[in-house]
Amino acid sequence: MATQLHRLLPLLLSLPSLIFHRGTSPQLAATTAGDDDPAADLYPVVLLPGNTCSQLEARLTASYQPPSPQCGAEKGTGRWFLLWKNATAMRDPGAAACVADQLRLVYDPAARDFRDAPGVETRVVGFGSTRAFLADTPADRDLCMGALVGALERAGYRDGATLFGAPYDFRQAPAARGQPCRAFSRFSRRLRALVERASAGNGGRPVVVVSHSQGGYFALEFLNRSPLAWRRRYVKRYVMASTGPGGFLLSVQTLAADPSTALSDPSLFMALPSPTVFGPETPLVVTRARNYSAHDIPEFLAALGLPPLAAALYETRALPVKLGFRAPVVPTTCVNGVGVPTTDQLVYWDGNFSETPGVVYGVDGGDGLLSLASILALDTVVGDGPRQEDYRSIKLAGTSHAGVVSDAHALERVVGEIMGV
Repeated sequence: MATQLHRLLPLLLSLPSLIFHRGTSPQLAATTAGDDDPAADLYPVVLLPGNTCSQLEARLTASYQPPSPQCGAEKGTGRWFLLWKNATAMRDPGAAACVADQLRLVYDPAARDFRDAPGVETRVVGFGSTRAFLADTPADRDLCMGALVGALERAGYRDGATLFGAPYDFRQAPAARGQPCRAFSRFSRRLRALVERASAGNGGRPVVVVSHSQGGYFALEFLNRSPLAWRRRYVKRYVMASTGPGGFLLSVQTLAADPSTALSDPSLFMALPSPTVFGPETPLVVTRARNYSAHDIPEFLAALGLPPLAAALYETRALPVKLGFRAPVVPTTCVNGVGVPTTDQLVYWDGNFSETPGVVYGVDGGDGLLSLASILALDTVVGDGPRQEDYRSIKLAGTSHAGVVSDAHALERVVGEIMGV
């Protein structure tokens, strides 16, 4: 694989973008110049943002046990307050500790599912609208589809009429079939109703689903768990930006720095490197004593000092979803940045995972977060799906993970795929 990537790199870097197209040409309609109503020919769009881009509200019941008096100010009032992202609270160390305590999830062995911390209730804000995505700082705006929303609105889209948002609880993750996951089940019901409502409000036109980063895992799993007849009726095209089947090493580094997150933030398991992309001969974590590949995640979790429950949850809830990353059998475009320095290995030579690791960058750059191996795997895992007939892959040289939905040249390509230009 390394030889193959090395040969591809000069081609990727020599072109503004590389398009791989399999199957029939996309049949999305473009806006018609001169129409009295610019939105008359638009297919409705539903956006799923990336990690941390959805706002969460919380309220504290009388049973909440705050770690400090400051954290219990809202206890028992019944009022909902902004939990994430509360920029004011995050700048106050005491308040930031409260946010962390109230954001954490706990695993309920009786329910076989994750739930909010005892005494904490949370809800997603603004489902149905793109206004719920975070854009309170330039960095948030770039990461959270703010620039893409602006580009679509300039093209004639209107929030709540032809443009919709599907925020979700980013702490959660789809669990394997047969494993309870109330959060994803609830999200799927709401998203299905939103897609049908968007279609009905636009003359019965099918919807273009657009995701970025973590939103791609939610969107792809939602599509693959929806009846095929429903997909073909309601989904015109799926545009998946900055998502790959291989996961990324930042999730490994996050777990190493704070192993407790394994049992309080199940979304991290979804982002771990996948055995479908990285073979047992590919070391991702290097120590003096041994190396760890994507096939050694349970052993790595044990090396972090985590209890056997962590490995069991990874193997029963997250790993089957990762291994099941597959074509959605609707017209699909994957858009990814390439040619940006990206971590290929983490080195904890002395085996002290609490220290900052050494970083080995791949000779073939990905998007700064996803490796090129993960990005190229889309052409096989999705493009070569046995029933996937219409597949396009756009690789944008020198474009970062967030840049796919914020850089001007990338926005032009993404919007073109949405509108069929």
